[in-house]
Amino acid sequence: MNDPGDKLLFQCKNADDVMGTTEVKAAGEYAQGYLNFLTRVKTEREAVATAIAMAEERGFVPWRREVHPAAAPRVYVNQRGKAVMFLVRGKRPLAEGISVIGAHIDSPRLDLKMRPLYEEAGMAYFDTHYYGGIKPYQWTGIPLALHGYLVRKDGQGVTVCIGEEPEDPVLFIADLLPHLSKAQMERPGKDLVKAEDLDVLAGIRPFPGASGPGRVKLNILRLLNEKYGITEGDLISAELAVVPAFPARDLGLDRSMIGGYGQDDKVCAYPALTALLGLTEPEYAACVVLADKEETGSLGMTGMQGAFFTNFIEELAESLGEKARTILSRSFCLSADVNAAYDPRYPEVFDPRGEGALNHGVILFRYWGTGGKENTNDAQAETVAALRRILDTAGVLWQTGEGGRVGAEDSGTLSRFFAALDIPTIDLGVPLLSMHSPFEAAAKADIYMAHRAFTAFFSRTFSLSP
Repeated sequence: MNDPGDKLLFQCKNADDVMGTTEVKAAGEYAQGYLNFLTRVKTEREAVATAIAMAEERGFVPWRREVHPAAAPRVYVNQRGKAVMFLVRGKRPLAEGISVIGAHIDSPRLDLKMRPLYEEAGMAYFDTHYYGGIKPYQWTGIPLALHGYLVRKDGQGVTVCIGEEPEDPVLFIADLLPHLSKAQMERPGKDLVKAEDLDVLAGIRPFPGASGPGRVKLNILRLLNEKYGITEGDLISAELAVVPAFPARDLGLDRSMIGGYGQDDKVCAYPALTALLGLTEPEYAACVVLADKEETGSLGMTGMQGAFFTNFIEELAESLGEKARTILSRSFCLSADVNAAYDPRYPEVFDPRGEGALNHGVILFRYWGTGGKENTNDAQAETVAALRRILDTAGVLWQTGEGGRVGAEDSGTLSRFFAALDIPTIDLGVPLLSMHSPFEAAAKADIYMAHRAFTAFFSRTFSLSP
């Protein structure tokens, strides 16, 4: 006799209890591609360049408004080098809606200030301003790399990357030794290391033959000029960021996880991209939006509060003689973002009955905001039911998540911006342990399930129109 609980109860399952040997092997192989991506892609510009290169290998071409969409079934839009959109035409007309997955490709980091280089006590430093929310003390005492892009006064663009190759030097932020840290350790955790003290040690050797103060700073400028042909003035028009220098790695003695920097949100962006690139001709047109600025409010020309996505849809609609609002209202969107995995060491901040866990599949979450659901989308019941149908039909392992106890959570995703365009939108993503730290952890099975979930979403055959 069948257990009645099989029908009546919703049960979250461990991936190792439901995945066979073949699927476990497939998950491991898929995770290796993601690990390589995570190691080489640490900024949004690097993510855009890598994603476009992957897409062009699959036949994608730049979108041109003068070309009818039927003549270009696989297109992309490069939004100023820091955000990108990809579209695959479907069997149905665009007027019947698009399957959209939105993820973000920026991650917390340390940005160099506009005049970052200074010398003090015979040491040269880069002055920084933190971007996004890594706890300040976590930046100290680890190897750091310098990534970014700058434009010289003559308009020439220069790509910078120091600290990733084995022969490269690395940078770091010195911490205060324990022997002298009595007063420091009495501060609140958020003030253990103050934001203005996150200055990166650049060097201690003076310019050869120079005398007087500023010799070490001058020598660092000399080295930058020799390598990149830049001057101190060029640092004003630079987007330079300090990020962890170490590569992504297999994590755990059982190699069940991936550990690395920037998995929020590349652990969702990569599966969304690979799912789209694997499509031929889906039922509905499929679109992936990889956006910038999510960690700081999604503002600016490359954030989801900018106009680039709606401009693209309007151009598509105009080329077809349709209305953009019709396409948007008939579309369906997944906001692909991470959620917090339950950590038994900190039970006081989690809802023990509602949190997602590593190795239990992707997390479906209707809402995530501040306090009384501020700044959240809170997906409609119809939208949640439609996603459940897609995941269960495809046999995708999934679970629910809350993101912390009520009142303890303080976060947001891209879903609210897509929903504001009258697109039914819900969040679905990979659980992370140690989120917003220099080294985050995700389970390989969950990453693979994200790829399968996004593939199933793009393969939907039913409408969500009212």
